[in-house]
Amino acid sequence: MILILYISVALISVAFLVLVFYLSATLKSLKITLTSVSDTLKGLEKQVEGVTSETTQLLQKTNALAEDLKDKSVRLNSVVDSVKEVGTSVRKFNGTLKNITNTIDEQVEESKEKVSQIIQWSNVFFELKDMWQARKEAKNEETIYERQKERSH
Repeated sequence: MILILYISVALISVAFLVLVFYLSATLKSLKITLTSVSDTLKGLEKQVEGVTSETTQLLQKTNALAEDLKDKSVRLNSVVDSVKEVGTSVRKFNGTLKNITNTIDEQVEESKEKVSQIIQWSNVFFELKDMWQARKEAKNEETIYERQKERSH
Protein backbone atom coordinates (compact mmCIF):
# COMPACT_ATOMS: atom_id res chain seq x y z
CA MET A 1 0.00 0.00 0.00
CA ILE A 2 2.87 2.28 0.51
CA LEU A 3 3.87 1.63 -3.00
CA ILE A 4 0.51 2.86 -4.27
CA LEU A 5 0.93 5.89 -2.10
CA TYR A 6 4.38 6.58 -3.60
CA ILE A 7 3.10 6.05 -7.11
CA SER A 8 0.14 8.32 -6.38
CA VAL A 9 2.42 11.02 -4.99
CA ALA A 10 4.72 10.63 -8.01
CA LEU A 11 1.78 10.80 -10.36
CA ILE A 12 0.42 13.84 -8.55
CA SER A 13 3.89 15.40 -8.75
CA VAL A 14 4.14 14.74 -12.50
CA ALA A 15 0.61 16.09 -13.01
CA PHE A 16 1.45 19.10 -10.92
CA LEU A 17 4.67 19.57 -12.93
CA VAL A 18 2.70 19.36 -16.23
CA LEU A 19 0.13 21.73 -14.81
CA VAL A 20 2.85 24.19 -13.77
CA PHE A 21 4.50 23.84 -17.20
CA TYR A 22 1.25 24.57 -19.09
CA LEU A 23 0.29 27.28 -16.62
CA SER A 24 3.71 28.87 -17.16
CA ALA A 25 3.27 28.71 -20.96
CA THR A 26 -0.22 30.19 -20.66
CA LEU A 27 1.04 32.98 -18.40
CA LYS A 28 3.89 33.74 -20.85
CA SER A 29 1.35 33.89 -23.70
CA LEU A 30 -0.91 36.05 -21.54
CA LYS A 31 2.06 38.30 -20.75
CA ILE A 32 2.79 38.74 -24.48
CA THR A 33 -0.87 39.44 -25.18
CA LEU A 34 -1.11 41.92 -22.31
CA THR A 35 2.10 43.62 -23.49
CA SER A 36 0.60 43.91 -26.98
CA VAL A 37 -2.65 45.25 -25.54
CA SER A 38 -0.63 47.69 -23.42
CA ASP A 39 1.27 48.90 -26.51
CA THR A 40 -1.99 49.19 -28.44
CA LEU A 41 -3.54 51.16 -25.59
CA LYS A 42 -0.51 53.48 -25.48
CA GLY A 43 -0.86 54.09 -29.24
CA LEU A 44 -4.57 54.56 -28.81
CA GLU A 45 -3.94 56.98 -25.94
CA LYS A 46 -1.63 59.02 -28.17
CA GLN A 47 -4.24 59.01 -30.93
CA VAL A 48 -6.94 60.06 -28.48
CA GLU A 49 -4.68 62.87 -27.25
CA GLY A 50 -4.19 63.98 -30.89
CA VAL A 51 -7.91 63.80 -31.59
CA THR A 52 -8.61 65.62 -28.33
CA SER A 53 -6.18 68.43 -29.19
CA GLU A 54 -7.59 68.68 -32.72
CA THR A 55 -11.12 68.67 -31.32
CA THR A 56 -10.16 71.42 -28.89
CA GLN A 57 -8.66 73.48 -31.71
CA LEU A 58 -11.73 72.85 -33.87
CA LEU A 59 -13.99 73.88 -31.00
CA GLN A 60 -11.97 77.07 -30.48
CA LYS A 61 -12.13 77.87 -34.20
CA THR A 62 -15.85 77.15 -34.20
CA ASN A 63 -16.36 79.47 -31.24
CA ALA A 64 -14.27 82.18 -32.94
CA LEU A 65 -16.25 81.71 -36.15
CA ALA A 66 -19.53 81.89 -34.25
CA GLU A 67 -18.39 85.10 -32.54
CA ASP A 68 -17.31 86.55 -35.90
CA LEU A 69 -20.68 85.62 -37.42
CA LYS A 70 -22.43 87.24 -34.49
CA ASP A 71 -20.43 90.48 -34.96
CA LYS A 72 -21.06 90.48 -38.69
CA SER A 73 -24.73 89.79 -38.12
CA VAL A 74 -24.94 92.82 -35.83
CA ARG A 75 -23.17 94.96 -38.44
CA LEU A 76 -25.37 93.55 -41.18
CA ASN A 77 -28.44 94.44 -39.14
CA SER A 78 -27.30 98.07 -39.11
CA VAL A 79 -26.80 97.92 -42.89
CA VAL A 80 -30.28 96.43 -43.31
CA ASP A 81 -31.72 99.18 -41.12
CA SER A 82 -29.92 101.79 -43.23
CA VAL A 83 -31.27 100.23 -46.43
CA LYS A 84 -34.76 100.29 -44.93
CA GLU A 85 -34.30 103.99 -44.15
CA VAL A 86 -33.11 104.62 -47.70
CA GLY A 87 -36.16 102.75 -49.00
CA THR A 88 -38.42 104.85 -46.80
CA SER A 89 -36.71 108.04 -48.00
CA VAL A 90 -37.09 106.98 -51.64
CA ARG A 91 -40.77 106.19 -51.04
CA LYS A 92 -41.30 109.61 -49.44
CA PHE A 93 -39.39 111.28 -52.31
CA ASN A 94 -41.56 109.44 -54.85
CA GLY A 95 -44.66 110.54 -52.95
CA THR A 96 -43.45 114.13 -52.96
CA LEU A 97 -42.73 113.93 -56.71
CA LYS A 98 -46.23 112.55 -57.31
CA ASN A 99 -47.72 115.39 -55.30
CA ILE A 100 -45.68 117.97 -57.23
CA THR A 101 -46.64 116.35 -60.54
CA ASN A 102 -50.30 116.29 -59.56
CA THR A 103 -50.13 119.94 -58.49
CA ILE A 104 -48.47 120.92 -61.78
CA ASP A 105 -51.08 118.92 -63.73
CA GLU A 106 -53.88 120.66 -61.85
CA GLN A 107 -52.34 124.09 -62.44
CA VAL A 108 -51.87 123.31 -66.13
CA GLU A 109 -55.51 122.23 -66.36
CA GLU A 110 -56.58 125.42 -64.59
CA SER A 111 -54.31 127.55 -66.78
CA LYS A 112 -55.31 125.84 -70.02
CA GLU A 113 -58.31 128.06 -70.53
CA LYS A 114 -56.35 131.19 -69.66
CA VAL A 115 -53.58 130.20 -72.04
CA SER A 116 -56.17 129.48 -74.71
CA GLN A 117 -57.69 132.93 -74.21
CA ILE A 118 -54.25 134.56 -74.29
CA ILE A 119 -53.49 132.78 -77.56
CA GLN A 120 -56.83 133.91 -79.02
CA TRP A 121 -56.24 137.51 -77.95
CA SER A 122 -52.71 137.30 -79.34
CA ASN A 123 -54.10 136.13 -82.67
CA VAL A 124 -56.62 138.98 -82.65
CA PHE A 125 -53.83 141.42 -81.83
CA PHE A 126 -51.63 140.11 -84.64
CA GLU A 127 -54.53 140.27 -87.10
CA LEU A 128 -55.24 143.86 -86.07
CA LYS A 129 -51.57 144.69 -86.40
CA ASP A 130 -51.47 143.10 -89.87
CA MET A 131 -54.58 145.00 -90.86
CA TRP A 132 -53.10 148.24 -89.53
CA GLN A 133 -49.90 147.69 -91.45
CA ALA A 134 -51.83 146.79 -94.59
CA ARG A 135 -53.81 150.06 -94.28
CA LYS A 136 -50.67 152.00 -93.63
CA GLU A 137 -49.00 150.47 -96.66
CA ALA A 138 -52.09 151.10 -98.73
CA LYS A 139 -52.09 154.74 -97.59
CA ASN A 140 -48.42 155.04 -98.37
CA GLU A 141 -48.94 153.55 -101.82
CA GLU A 142 -51.85 155.91 -102.38
CA THR A 143 -49.74 158.86 -101.33
CA ILE A 144 -46.91 157.74 -103.60
CA TYR A 145 -49.36 157.22 -106.46
CA GLU A 146 -50.81 160.69 -105.92
CA ARG A 147 -47.35 162.25 -105.87
CA GLN A 148 -46.46 160.50 -109.07
CA LYS A 149 -49.67 161.70 -110.60
CA GLU A 150 -48.95 165.24 -109.60
CA ARG A 151 -45.50 165.06 -111.02
CA SER A 152 -46.67 163.68 -114.26
CA HIS A 153 -49.19 166.56 -114.68
